Amino acid sequence: MYRPGKGKTPRKPGPKKASNIEKDPVGVYCRIRPLGTEDEECCIEMISSSTIQLHAPDGLKANRNGEYKEMQYSFKKVFGINTNQMELFEDVAKPLVEDLIHCKNGLLFTYGVTGSGKTYTMTGSPGDGGLLPRSLDMLFNSVGPFQAKRFVFKPDDKNGMEIQSQVDALLERQKRDSQPLVPKTPSSRQKADPEFVDMISPEEACKSENVDDDCCYSVFVSYIEVYNNYIYDLLEDAPFDPIRPKWLGGGTPVRNTEFTPPQSKILREDQNHNMYVAGCTEVEVKSTEEAFEVFWKGQKKRRIANTQLNRESSRSHSVFTVKLVQAPLDADGDHILQDKNQVNVSQLCLVDLAGSERTSRTRAEGSRLREAGNINQSLMTLRTCMEVLRENQMCGTNKMVPYRDSKVTHLFKNYFDGEGKVRMIVCVNPKADDYEETMLVMRFAEMTQEVEVARPVDRPICGLAPGRRHRNQAFRDELSRRLEERGGPSNADDPILLDPLIESLPALPPCELMDPADDQTLPRLIEVLERRHRIRQMMSEQFNKSASTMKSMLQQFDGQLGAKETFIHDQQSKLSEKDKVIISQRAEIDRLEKKHKTLEYKVDILQKTTDMYEQDKRSLQQELDTRAQRLQMELSERRRMEQRMQGMVTDTKLKWEKECERRVNAKQLEMQNKLWVKDEKLKQLKAIVTESSSGSRPAERPEKPERPSRERDHNIGKKRSASPSPLPTAPPVRPTHRRSQSAGGEKWVDHKPPSNLDLDTVMQPIIPNAIKVSTPNEKALSKCHKYVLRHQELASDGEIETKLIKGNVFKTRGGGQAVQFTDIETLKQECPTAPSRKRRSGSAEGPAQMDDTENRAPVASTSLAVGYQKRRKP
Repeated sequence: MYRPGKGKTPRKPGPKKASNIEKDPVGVYCRIRPLGTEDEECCIEMISSSTIQLHAPDGLKANRNGEYKEMQYSFKKVFGINTNQMELFEDVAKPLVEDLIHCKNGLLFTYGVTGSGKTYTMTGSPGDGGLLPRSLDMLFNSVGPFQAKRFVFKPDDKNGMEIQSQVDALLERQKRDSQPLVPKTPSSRQKADPEFVDMISPEEACKSENVDDDCCYSVFVSYIEVYNNYIYDLLEDAPFDPIRPKWLGGGTPVRNTEFTPPQSKILREDQNHNMYVAGCTEVEVKSTEEAFEVFWKGQKKRRIANTQLNRESSRSHSVFTVKLVQAPLDADGDHILQDKNQVNVSQLCLVDLAGSERTSRTRAEGSRLREAGNINQSLMTLRTCMEVLRENQMCGTNKMVPYRDSKVTHLFKNYFDGEGKVRMIVCVNPKADDYEETMLVMRFAEMTQEVEVARPVDRPICGLAPGRRHRNQAFRDELSRRLEERGGPSNADDPILLDPLIESLPALPPCELMDPADDQTLPRLIEVLERRHRIRQMMSEQFNKSASTMKSMLQQFDGQLGAKETFIHDQQSKLSEKDKVIISQRAEIDRLEKKHKTLEYKVDILQKTTDMYEQDKRSLQQELDTRAQRLQMELSERRRMEQRMQGMVTDTKLKWEKECERRVNAKQLEMQNKLWVKDEKLKQLKAIVTESSSGSRPAERPEKPERPSRERDHNIGKKRSASPSPLPTAPPVRPTHRRSQSAGGEKWVDHKPPSNLDLDTVMQPIIPNAIKVSTPNEKALSKCHKYVLRHQELASDGEIETKLIKGNVFKTRGGGQAVQFTDIETLKQECPTAPSRKRRSGSAEGPAQMDDTENRAPVASTSLAVGYQKRRKP
């Protein structure tokens, strides 16, 4: 159910956000802690005011073979070892306090490994206060003069605030003061604790100048810790436990005076969907000392322990929350406006996260080991939430952020969803032993900077005219001055001002009546009283007249002020319209800038692609030119070779033509000489036969034929001269003869299979340049161009017949050899004593046959047919 009388924390925007909502990245700062000793190895170097560089230690490089390289990380600002707390506060926490005063929430937390200086950065030390005391000091310096009285604002235990009247607040104060068991709010008049009295020097005090003086303010603080993923209230006073009595030895119960252990708190969601700790103690404070005293009270209850790496190691995450409640004054500027809807609550959370640690280094055991595991688990959940937020924002996804996995992330989920401004201080220890943990911290910080949070919007408090408190104070000052000028009291309630007014009246005469018949004392007294009455009436009339004049003046001032306010309102409306135009133009400019960046990125990609293609084109063109030149050279070389080979072929052809002509001529001359010798012998034989047949007739000596001369060699067309014969004989017969193809200069494969015939007496043909095989094989065939197969058998007449089957050898596509048969030669052996096959017609044919045989030209024998008659097979 909605209660209009409760102040509300500014709620986050609805799920449907405008497209022009401005966002800011999480502000991440880095602070470098000084080294413990000067001779200690340092692994962090500050390059600039926003960049640091990590150097891997020498030992780590040697162990990892140089795996780690120098890494640079950028932050919004880097604070070196010489940075003091005041400089850190000015840059980091002061803007958050300014936003707190202007109704905006803020979250500031420190993050780092154990022993890196997180607690010192947040709390500080005596004389050098940290961010927390400086934030409280600035807040009270700014709103101190405008604070409301105690209990005017009251928490409703549901993350809201109720407003009470002055009378109810007074009764509440009296009720609290009358209850001794109720813990009282610390008073600023008490003596301050010496542990924090000098946290901030007066010279370093600062305040905000833009404070709305038409409002009244109250400050509430709370302090909790998250220990082993449980929430505990550090400001809660543990009550006595009367249910568990102690017993003496004799069975007598004794009142238990021990405190009960603290109970963990739970997280709840208010009506505005903001997370808060239910039942958490919220203390109203009126000064910096009171607030820090409350903080110190809770700090003493916080869990710390001694480990191997830190003497005072925080074993829990602490959250100190500062709530600022503000409500406007009424139209007269005297009292707080009792409209409870105008109460606004803003809060600043200062979080000191426990440091991540490795148990291998801290050597934690038992409860310390469990604490370390819970600390690391909660920090891992924080990293996971940041990763999912960054992925959702950068990739446009809608993954669920696991806030509920840890109480820390669940408590602050509203800040990351747009509740307020978020800032983180990364504390690092530059010593070499923390190098690996520091690198993990740097990666988390680098990722966190990419998470964007919606910028909080300014909220007007009310529509009343500003300057109400100032006008009311001016009226009071003017009234006091007028009364002082006329001798009247400036404040009727002030006895110091009433005494001079009373003394200015006529003195009263002695009023003692000594005699009942005294008739002088009473008339004198009546006269003095009447005179005093007249003076009082005159003063009252003058006061009324002055009041009327003042009222008319105030009305005139109000009219002028109203006109000015109307003018200012018009100007503000125009200004708001201009602001809307500016915002729309900025949105358009941002859109155009993004589009411009996108186009520039595309142009860069296209330019790179074009350059790459141009480079490829140039390389291909160069390669093409090179190949064209090479081809041209090869073509020219080929033409030169062709011309050269053509010349060589022509020369060789001419040479061989001449050689062939010479050999043919020589052969013809030789054959003519042989024919001449044969003719001579035949003529002699014919002469002998003629002489024997003629008897005693003396023989005539034939003329000696003329030896052919060399002149006949050049005349091929002339006939050979036949030998003179006494008898008319036919011209010499030259039988047709074809030379054996196996007598050439080719290389042959002479295939002679085994035979059962007795060949000792048979003359075998001889083939030069032949490879004799009994079985053909590929090796022999690959070396020759011709092939001959010998086949011998007995003919029907009992004679041996030899067939030479010839062929050409050529290569096949598969790489083998094949034979194509082209010719068959037949060689036959004949007995000279056997009768001739050709039968003669008679004895008269004998001389003619003899003459024919003698006149036949002898056949030149070859190496393949010695003693054989060649016969072509049909």
